[in-house]
Amino acid sequence: MSLRYFLLIAFLLIPIGSTYSSELIVNVEGRHVQSLNGKWNIIIDPYENGYFDYRYQPSKYGYFRNVKPTNKWDLIEYSFDSDRLLSVPGDWNTQDEQLFLYEGTIWYHKSFDVPLKPEHRYFLCFGAVNYKAHVYVNGELVGEHEGGFTPFNFEVTRLLQEKDNFVIVKVDNKRFREAVPTLNTDWYNYGGITRDVVLIEVMATYIRDYFVQLENGSQNKIAGWVQLDGTDKARQVVLEIPELNVRKELVTDDAGLARFSVRKEVNLWSPENPKLYEVVLRSGEDVVKDRIGFRCIETRGTDILLNGEPVFLRGICIHEEAPQRNGGRAYSAEHARVLLEWAKELNCNFVRLAHYPHNEAMIRAADEMGLLVWSEIPVYWTILWENEATFLNARNQLTEMITRDRNRASIILWSMANETPVEEQRLVFLKKLAATARELDGTRLITAAMERHYVDEHTQLIDDPFGEFVDVLGCNQYLGWYDGLPEKADRMVWQNRYDKPVIISEMGGGALFGYHGDELTRWTEEFQESVYRHNLDMLDEVEFVKGLSPWILKDFRSPRRPLPRIQEFWNRKGLVSDQGDRKKAFYLLQDYYENKMQSKN
Repeated sequence: MSLRYFLLIAFLLIPIGSTYSSELIVNVEGRHVQSLNGKWNIIIDPYENGYFDYRYQPSKYGYFRNVKPTNKWDLIEYSFDSDRLLSVPGDWNTQDEQLFLYEGTIWYHKSFDVPLKPEHRYFLCFGAVNYKAHVYVNGELVGEHEGGFTPFNFEVTRLLQEKDNFVIVKVDNKRFREAVPTLNTDWYNYGGITRDVVLIEVMATYIRDYFVQLENGSQNKIAGWVQLDGTDKARQVVLEIPELNVRKELVTDDAGLARFSVRKEVNLWSPENPKLYEVVLRSGEDVVKDRIGFRCIETRGTDILLNGEPVFLRGICIHEEAPQRNGGRAYSAEHARVLLEWAKELNCNFVRLAHYPHNEAMIRAADEMGLLVWSEIPVYWTILWENEATFLNARNQLTEMITRDRNRASIILWSMANETPVEEQRLVFLKKLAATARELDGTRLITAAMERHYVDEHTQLIDDPFGEFVDVLGCNQYLGWYDGLPEKADRMVWQNRYDKPVIISEMGGGALFGYHGDELTRWTEEFQESVYRHNLDMLDEVEFVKGLSPWILKDFRSPRRPLPRIQEFWNRKGLVSDQGDRKKAFYLLQDYYENKMQSKN
C-alpha cells in the first residue's frame, strides 16, 4: 500500500475526543524494545492545514476533501511520497538549512513491522518531542503530549498487526505565552522528535515502575516499592540484588503495589566511587534489570552532606547542545559521554543540567562516571503563574522527570525554577511544585535558581521567599559581566537570610575563542578569565557557599544573541567554544577545582 493511502486512513479514522494515554514506563532500556529510530518521511505544514480546516477548527480529515459521491476520499496537495526525510532522533533545525529558523508543524511518518506475540502488550514510547505531539498509529489518534523534554508512551496493543503498521506524529514547536517554557528563553527552540522512539513489548501484567534507593537519612537501609500494571495485579514479585545477596519476595496488593525494605551494608556511590549494583525485578515471566547506585544526600545547617560527609560541589552548567561542530540537540550516549568527559576534565564532581530535563543517556552516564546532578524543569523567567493550565503542565513535566530518573544515584537536586521574579502568585506556584517533588521522591534535595538583591552598594542578600521551602539555595549572579567590571567582586559582601547551603548556580561572562586583548576588553578570553578570577576569589570568602556551577560548559545557540562577528546567535559564555576549543577561563577553573580537591585531602 502507498504512503498516500496510509495518510488517508490516519485521518479518516480519527475518533473524536479519544486518546489512549498510559502511565509512564520506567527503564526503557531494560525492556524488550524495537527501535523506530532512523529516517522518517515528513511533510512541512506551517499553516497546520493537516489539522485545522479553513476556519481554523480541528478537522477530522485534515489534508483531505470529499471528491467523489461514493464517500471515497483522496489526497490533495500533500503526500509523504517524497524524498523529504529527517533523522529521528534529531532536531529539524540542523538537518535542513531551510528549517533552521522554522517554528511550526511538521508531520512525521514511519512504517514498521512487528512480530506480535499472544498475550503480550505493546507501548509506543517517545523519549521527547518538542513541543506538542499528536500521535496516530494505523489511522487512530492514540494520544497527545505537551512538553519538549520528558518521555511519554501510549499503549497500542489492539491497533497493531504483523505487517505494514505506520505511525504519524504531528510535531509543533511553536512558542506560546501559557507554555512551559514560555515565549522568551535564552536557548534555541530545536523542533522535532529529538529523542529515541521505541516500541516496548511487555507481558500482559508487567512491572511498570519501581523505586529502589536508600531510605532518607540512612546509609544501610534499602527501601522502596514496585508497581505492576495489568489485569492480574495481585501477585508475587521478587527483588534481587545478587552482589549483596538480597532476595526479597513481595506480594502486591489489588492495586499492584508492594513496598519493601532491607538492611544491607552497601558500597556507597560517590564521585570518587561510582559503584552501581545490578538490581533484578521478576514478576512471573516479566524480568526487568537495572543498574542502581546507593548514596545518601542531606543538609546540615549550611553544609551539604554526601554519605554523611560535607561535600563541596565543583560544578558546571550544561545545555543539551551536541558537542560536534554543527551543534544541534544532544540526544545520544556518545553526546552525553563527550560533554561529561569535558566536565570531568574541568575537575568537576557536579553538573547542573539546565534548563530542562536532559535525555536519559545523560543521567545514566553521570551515574557511571561519578558526577552529581542538578536536574530541573523549564519553569523559566516569566511563566504565567496565575494560569491553572500552565501549573498543571509544569507539574506534569516535573512528574515525568522524577518518574523517569528517581532511581539514578547521580541526581541529588530537583530544581523547581530558574530566575523567576518574586511575587505572590509565583510563590504559590513554586510551593505546590516543591510539595509535588517531595511527594514523588523524599530522598533528594529541593532547590531553585532564585533571586538576590543589593542591601547597599557592596552587600548582596540572598532572601528569596521561596528559600523557606527548599533545602539548598541556588543563586545566579553575574558580577563583572552584567553587573559592573570584574574588580567589583573584590568589594562585595554576601549575606544569607537562611541557615541553608548556597550553590552559585550561575556566574561568568562571554568570550569569543581566539579573540585576545587586555583584561578590560569585553568578549576577549582575557576579560572572561578576569571575571572568573575575581569571582572565585570573592566566593572563597563566603562560608555558606557550598558549590558552584558557572555558566556554562560549551557555547550554545540562542536567538537572543545576534551580535555580529562575536555572537552570531551563539551564547558565548561557554568555557569550550562551539568548535570544541578550550578558552583561557577553562584552565583557570580547572586549576581552581584541582586546588579544592587537594585542600579536601
